[in-house]
Amino acid sequence: MASKHVIATRHTKSIKNRFASRFLRSLLRMKRSDRFGGSRSNEGVRKRSTHRIKMAAYASMARAVGPSRTWSRALLFKLRNRARIQGVLRKRCLVSKKNKKKRVVRNKVIISREPSRTDTLRKLVPGGDSMDICCLLEETAHYIKCLATQVKVMQSGNIIRVTLDMGLTYQFTPSIRGSDE
Repeated sequence: MASKHVIATRHTKSIKNRFASRFLRSLLRMKRSDRFGGSRSNEGVRKRSTHRIKMAAYASMARAVGPSRTWSRALLFKLRNRARIQGVLRKRCLVSKKNKKKRVVRNKVIISREPSRTDTLRKLVPGGDSMDICCLLEETAHYIKCLATQVKVMQSGNIIRVTLDMGLTYQFTPSIRGSDE
């Protein structure tokens, strides 16, 4: 019978491989869409492409974990809705530039309180605002573990190499041995 440590290591490796393959597919899709443009000198283009890579990494991590965790469902929901909202906001922005009116600002009484550590943690974990403290701590531990796995995958040279100089270069070599653990 396998110990808990061995089972946890196997699970982490499978999450690592699933994340790497999904992240690679996302990067290839981004390259095919050709929204990066030919030149890298434009700072706006570089900033947008960096943001898209970051969002692809988060989405790949949430998809690798699956819908069993609250934070992964919340993160995927947030990313899906962000795309919809940005399209609506672009249309509104164009309309509001045409119909620019002065708005009256009314004074509101703002009651501020110091946020507790639990409130701060709820803001950091996706979907944390709807969890009780026990679930929040459990989801936080799993989220941190997955973030650490994401960092390991993105930093290791034998899994993925992304070069953003003249374009995107991809190399994917799944780790068969546990040498990178």
